[in-house]
Formats: sequence, C-alpha cells, structure tokens
Amino acid sequence: MIAPSFDRMASFGALRAAALRAARGHGASREVAAFLADLESEVLIMERELLAGTWMPRAHTTFRIREPKPRTISAAAFRDRVVHHAVCAELNPLFEARADHDSYACRPGKGSHAAVLRAQRHTRLHPWFVKLDIRHFFETVPHDRLLARLAACLTDARLRTVVERILVVGAPGAATGIPIGNLTSQHFGNFYLSFFDQFARRTLRVPALVRYMDDVLWFGPDNASVRAWATRAETWVNAELGLALKTEATIVAPVCAGVPYLGFRIWPRLVRLDSVRVRRLRRRLRTLRLLSAAGLLSDEDAQRRAGSVLAWATHADTLRLRQKIVAGGGEG
Repeated sequence: MIAPSFDRMASFGALRAAALRAARGHGASREVAAFLADLESEVLIMERELLAGTWMPRAHTTFRIREPKPRTISAAAFRDRVVHHAVCAELNPLFEARADHDSYACRPGKGSHAAVLRAQRHTRLHPWFVKLDIRHFFETVPHDRLLARLAACLTDARLRTVVERILVVGAPGAATGIPIGNLTSQHFGNFYLSFFDQFARRTLRVPALVRYMDDVLWFGPDNASVRAWATRAETWVNAELGLALKTEATIVAPVCAGVPYLGFRIWPRLVRLDSVRVRRLRRRLRTLRLLSAAGLLSDEDAQRRAGSVLAWATHADTLRLRQKIVAGGGEG
C-alpha cells in the first residue's frame, strides 16, 4: 500500500476531483453553484493555501434534526467539504487495509442493508448474540487518542496537520467530539472503532461480528460467553478508547428471540421492520398523501416519493404490511 501523501492530496487534480464529488446532489445550492462557476480559480486558491500551510476550516453551521433521533448536525462550508473529500480519498486505502471484513459503514460495497443480511447469516450459525452501543459516540471521541492512532499511521507531517485542523474546528467540545455531518467524521470514527473490532477478534476471539459505525453485534455459542464479552468490552472501551458503552441498552439474548439491529428485527429466516420504522413509514406516506390533497405536491411526485419509501421497505419481509398500507391510503 502506498503511504498517504500530503502532496498528492493537495494537488490541483485531486482537489478538482474532490470538488466535483462534494458537489454531487448539491448543485442547486447557491454556495456550491458559485464555487463551480469559477471551479479552476477556486481550486487553485485552495491548492495554494494548503501548500503554504495557511488553510484553515471555517466555522460550521449547526442545526438540530429529530429523525431518526434528536441530534445536532454541523455543516462545513463547501470549500472545506472539498478538502474533506480530498483527505478521505487519500486516506481511504489506509482505512480499508485496516478495516474488518464485517465493518459496514462508510465502505464501498457495504452499507446498512448489507449489514442486516450479514447479521442474518450469523444468526443461522450462532445461537446467542450481544448488541452493544457506544454512548454519544460522535460527541465524546477524545481528540488526543484519535489523533494518536491516526498519527501512528501517517508519516506525512503536513497531512497530519490538515487532519488535526479538520478534527478540531467544529468539534462539539474543546477536546472531544467529531462533528456529525462531516465526511471526515464518519471515516475517522469508523477507523477509531476498527480497533474495537480487532479487540473482539484477536483478544476475545469473537467468532462472528457485524458493526455499522457504533452499532455493534457479536455472536457466540452461549449466554455465558457473550455476557463475559460484554463485561470485558465495557472495560476495554473506556480504558483504550476513552469511550463508554450505553450499558442500559446492551442486549444479550438468543437469536431465536430476534436480533434488533439498524431498525430491523432479524431472525434466521425472517427480517421485519421494527415498530419505530413502521410508524415512520406510515407517517411519511400519510404526509405525502396530505401534501398531494392540498395541492402542494403533484400526484406524480407524490406517487414517485411513495414508491421510493415503499421500495426501501422491501429490504425486510414486508409484503403484507405494504399491501395493507397501500390499501389504507397510508394509514395501515
């Protein structure tokens, strides 16, 4: 593997490609449109700032969301998102080389639905599971520990400086947290928890796992084994990563009871939406119906959006549920 390089990341070609990636799906934004209208000049300015060591991220815009759960999102300026994309492109080969096969967030060819299918496969081979969750993961990652683990992999001092600046600006706390909303936060967070995967594999000898960011499933042969792993995980996460497990949310159970994961409940031969997802599905369809009835959304757009919502539900065994919802006009 070629070592990550600041010069390669900060080159005109890499930054231009990063700008085009960052702009995907955001062309209607005035900020993005203005940047793209003078793309070469904007990229040249960024290249010069990076090479001179004067580039600094701007302040983030923060806002609250309620779905799928209440949290604060930090949105970086577009020009900074371009640098985020360039940095991630340069570091991704390093992150991929260190990632566990069963880590499913922020990786090509993976994703949440692949994680659910993998978990279902594990339920057919292992009778017990433990579900672990990191308490306020993005808000509590210690900067010093994350930077130390990144620095151990990055020999290029200038690249480390850029990474540190991205990490600190917009962080929820003075010494902790990575901004939810930054592409870099997703990749840095996934990298940080890859050490948790290694602990599970190499120290605990967990035979099967699935992790989607901080949502963790371990599978094992019996109740005693998975409970012992959960106890040791709590201690290790605190001592080695400076994080805490949400112990009240830890679940140890036989797979025949159904494995709750990423909005689904998984059995060896069946996958269902959990009750929260079902309510959310119905609410979205009901909203589309009301918008269409009020003339705020065309029938064609309403049908297209409803089709997308129902298509998402096909990742679980939901035929009867979808038929019932469609027959009831979204009420279910």
